[in-house]
Amino acid sequence: MTTHFITAEIDLQETPVQLQQEIEAQLAQKGEPLRWAVTEIDQEQEKATVEAIVTTQK
Repeated sequence: MTTHFITAEIDLQETPVQLQQEIEAQLAQKGEPLRWAVTEIDQEQEKATVEAIVTTQK
C-alpha cells in the first residue's frame, strides 16, 4: 500500500452535499481517500481546491 498527497480543483456545486459527493468521486479515481479538506474557494472561477491523502495498492 502506498500513500499519496494530492491536490484537486473541484467545480463548486449547488449544495454542500453535492460538493461532498463530487469531491469523493474525484478522489476515488486516484485511490482510497484517508482524509481530505477544502483548503481554498475561488468564487470568481467557481472552484474549490481540495488537498487529500489517498492510498493505492502496489
